[in-house]
Amino acid sequence: MEEPAHLFLLGTDNYGRDLLTRLLHGGRVSMFLGFAGILITSFFGLLIGGIAGYYGGWIDNLLMRGVEVMLSIPSFYLLLALAAVLPIEMSSTLRFFLIIIILSFIGWAGMARVIRGLVLSIKEEDYITAAKAIGASDWRIITKHILPRTSTYVIVRATLAIPSYIIMESALSFIGLGIQQPEASWGNMLSAAQSVTKMTSFPWLLLPGVMIFIAVLSFNLLGDGLRDALDPKSVEDRH
Repeated sequence: MEEPAHLFLLGTDNYGRDLLTRLLHGGRVSMFLGFAGILITSFFGLLIGGIAGYYGGWIDNLLMRGVEVMLSIPSFYLLLALAAVLPIEMSSTLRFFLIIIILSFIGWAGMARVIRGLVLSIKEEDYITAAKAIGASDWRIITKHILPRTSTYVIVRATLAIPSYIIMESALSFIGLGIQQPEASWGNMLSAAQSVTKMTSFPWLLLPGVMIFIAVLSFNLLGDGLRDALDPKSVEDRH
């Protein structure tokens, strides 16, 4: 009895695994890392930036000095250092979630700084003074009246930041510090095409790089579109 024929639409990798299937699973991993990372980053950026901008004084100074320290450290080298300390024998699932935490850890400082500036401006509005006059708590004023006004910036920033998270995860996985084989991500799939010989003999191994390019370009275009839609004044300024 003959073996059933197998059709590999995009070819196979150097271990004979279907490239299309691994591209789909790898895309799921890389995309989830990007979305999860930016959600955590947005939460801490909003929280720390909102508190610093609203209270001011020594609280603002303390939090902003911490932000400046974070911003002064090259993010990719910090990412490499944090990822390098993860044990090699760690399970893929635990490594996956730790990489999300690491990506979030290095990304919140920039957002917190901008949110602080927005909050400093918003808290001087008349309706904030009215809310204080009727006895609204500081937590309610921050969460119900101030932070929602920053939603336009947060949405656009999140959309534009997801590509950088995908690239950072791909870079980590490419050099062997991210998602480990046999789990698939676009970064560790692309590491199979490191030599010129493999790229010329098996050009389909470069497909993960093409997918990274398409994903990054798509999110950047989406971010530009959202910025124009949510902030019409920016369009008028450019014209």
